[in-house]
Amino acid sequence: MLEILEERKFPVGKLYALASGRSTEKHAIFNTSHVQVQDLANFDFAKVKIALFSAGAAVSAQYAPQAVASGCVVIDNTSQFRYQADVPLVVPEVNPQDLAQYKQRGIVANPNCSTIQMVVALKPLYDAAGIERINVATYQSVSGAGADAIEELASQTAELLNGRPPSLGGVFAKQIAFNALPQIDEFQENGYTREEMKMLWETRKILGDDAIQVNATAVRVPVFYGHSEVLHIETRRKLSAERARELLRGAPGVVLLDERRPGGYPTAVTEAAHQDAVFVGRIREDLSHYRGLDLWVVADNVRKGAALNSVQVAELLVKTYL
Repeated sequence: MLEILEERKFPVGKLYALASGRSTEKHAIFNTSHVQVQDLANFDFAKVKIALFSAGAAVSAQYAPQAVASGCVVIDNTSQFRYQADVPLVVPEVNPQDLAQYKQRGIVANPNCSTIQMVVALKPLYDAAGIERINVATYQSVSGAGADAIEELASQTAELLNGRPPSLGGVFAKQIAFNALPQIDEFQENGYTREEMKMLWETRKILGDDAIQVNATAVRVPVFYGHSEVLHIETRRKLSAERARELLRGAPGVVLLDERRPGGYPTAVTEAAHQDAVFVGRIREDLSHYRGLDLWVVADNVRKGAALNSVQVAELLVKTYL
């Protein structure tokens, strides 16, 4: 978030870096300056207009209302407020109009990373032809599970390449190196994981359409940064693959890379990692459904899937409301 605020020249008057009391001896770097970390528990939010929260749902639950009570607008990157009806869930390229609802609670929620890249890619298609059903399989990088998960993949890979058995029992239930795990987040009573259910709940809320059916399978793969998704969608009106390409070619936040040749498609590592855009390729008409389309979508889950989206929401707040 700090890097993106700096890159995009966000109009920061004074920046405060907040964390728990354990971190107050640390510094953050912003615009080449060292910013002393302050204790969140003792911070006076009346000194700031916008607070970017990304320290876990429990922290947001406790401190976001305190920040709002001090006159601050909170942009929350956790799951704490996403499903509350009076808190807008915003992707600026998709539903910027919903940001106006922040006035109800003083809080804007940032969606889940896998949902963000999916709805950015689907928005122009939804506007043109409607969407009846989304069948999505995700291939999500370990960075979505945090720094310990990145370290676990790195260490297991090193151990295996050096002929040693991998260390197990960390973040993941099974070996992640050279493997694929069909579980992200906790299992629900219906057999889906919470990550899979998030894609249903959030897509409906962001697009404002409770009739959309979403069937998701979320898989963790041994990639450091960048989520990949296979989308099989059924539109309400027939939409050709060529028309879909035309719509996506001019869509905000989207880069189209769809050439029918070896390498003529985007990948998480080669194109998406460390980039802001959502990349789309492999567009084709579904052989099994008259109104079906298939797409391949990749994006950097840490940038567009989290930090960048939060900063874009802040930019929209400043431009339109503050």
